[in-house]
Amino acid sequence: MADPKELPEGTDAVIAGASITESEEALIVREPTARDKAIEKLRGSTDKISGQAADKARELVGQGLERGGEALANVSKLVGDTAASLDDRLGEEYGEYARRAASALEDAAGKIAAKNPDELIDDTREFVRKSPGVALAGAAIIGFALVRLVKAGLDQGNNDKS
Repeated sequence: MADPKELPEGTDAVIAGASITESEEALIVREPTARDKAIEKLRGSTDKISGQAADKARELVGQGLERGGEALANVSKLVGDTAASLDDRLGEEYGEYARRAASALEDAAGKIAAKNPDELIDDTREFVRKSPGVALAGAAIIGFALVRLVKAGLDQGNNDKS
């Protein structure tokens, strides 16, 4: 029998298999607490919301690509249509410049229209990795322009109410 000095108080004998090692304790399955359940639910909600946001961003990028391609195609047509009048007014040399510009715009419109939103997002990420300073400056300029547009729209709305 084991020495009574080594046993926990109130215990007179060791039962075989009653002690648990640390590795065995790690294998014991515990019921998840309310906190664990709340964290898991929050993670699931976060994943769902981030997935929805990514889908919406792809949709908006796709719409922007489509509209940008259409706008460039329209500008290309406009420039091409003015080439003949430039031939008459300024000379064939300037008309040829207009035709080349129209062709370049048409090519750019085709490339933009053919781009997949995911490709554009990947290209943007790669550009930011390669040139973070330029990307930051561009973001600042775009942000400034958006603030000015919003402010102008708000000022216009206030003038209409007066």
